[in-house]
Amino acid sequence: MLVKINTSFCKGCDICIEFCPTDVFEQSGTLNRKGYYVPVVARVEDCTGCRLCDLLCPELAIVITEEQGNGDVVADVDNDD
Repeated sequence: MLVKINTSFCKGCDICIEFCPTDVFEQSGTLNRKGYYVPVVARVEDCTGCRLCDLLCPELAIVITEEQGNGDVVADVDNDD
């Protein structure tokens, strides 16, 4: 599984943090270009691939995809640089 956060889309609503059943996400101290504090995937090893974050994100900033290979869960962040 690949957990990807597009920080340029994120508006810091924290829905992913609130609804993740395994507390994968946490708030970072990093602001995106729009001035929102964006979440980070802090405990990627706890991700079960339930996709609640992907489904509930109102800005479509989180995408969960299946990865070919060893089946590991990987965190990836798109920076808005």
